[in-house]
Amino acid sequence: MEIYKASKTFPPDEKYSLTDQIRRSSRAVYANLSYEWRKRRYKGVFIYKLTDAAQEAAETKTCHIDKTTFARLDESYEHISAMRPTMAKKADAFCH
Repeated sequence: MEIYKASKTFPPDEKYSLTDQIRRSSRAVYANLSYEWRKRRYKGVFIYKLTDAAQEAAETKTCHIDKTTFARLDESYEHISAMRPTMAKKADAFCH
């Protein structure tokens, strides 16, 4: 929701490029995490979707938002991102 609010401040001429892209990539992070959790019985899919979620999050970070918003959102991103390698290494604990 914060990404959506931040994207409302983008210039109107960026509506179909930058604005649309940051909204799609931010939604894709959660979609991939949800998908990998549902498919966790398949270790390969689990790890693959963790990687996809990280890629979408990185793409979202590259978009243009102010420094204050970026700092707040980046803290959340780093917290979630820090869990990904451990989850991938210990996929057997999550996959069943």
